[in-house]
Amino acid sequence: MKHPVRFAAVSLALLAAAGCSRSMSPYSDNSPPPLTPVPSGQVASNQLPPPPPPPPPSNDTVTSPDQVATDLETTPGTATGDQPATEPKNTQVASVSQPALSRNSVLGAYKVTTDGGNCQIILSLTKWSGGYRAASRGCPGKVADVSAWDVSGGQVLLKDSGGSNVANLSSAGKARYEGRTTGGQAITLYR
Repeated sequence: MKHPVRFAAVSLALLAAAGCSRSMSPYSDNSPPPLTPVPSGQVASNQLPPPPPPPPPSNDTVTSPDQVATDLETTPGTATGDQPATEPKNTQVASVSQPALSRNSVLGAYKVTTDGGNCQIILSLTKWSGGYRAASRGCPGKVADVSAWDVSGGQVLLKDSGGSNVANLSSAGKARYEGRTTGGQAITLYR
């Protein structure tokens, strides 16, 4: 007889505890409002337009020989004989003030224009096979293989992961480099 009484007492205690654990009646209208569903729809994606073409090379620091010849003025009858004398209209010729090409001067992110389209290249100073680490983004043709770079002999060398040259570029003004890939494709880096 002890067991049925004990069983009943434990059952009543569990029922009381279960009834006390809920402070709200399941039938009351005090429940929080339902959450609004997240709108679902189709996600659209479009291709970005290509970057703008590079600016033309600037002639701020270099005067070409043709421009110097045009700046000379001829004054007839001042030389001996029948030959006219030439007097310079502007005797000041711009000097080349291009800083020496170094890794630190080339380092950074560039916009790239090639025969196949436009893209970006980032040149860092992290050691890599063939020189230093480079990353191309969205580049066409051989330029997509660029993964290393270096400076040698006054040129910027772009290389693939095996260390083979992809392109050789020469300075064409402030933060602008022009050249050709090994396949003959024109390439310009600028910022």
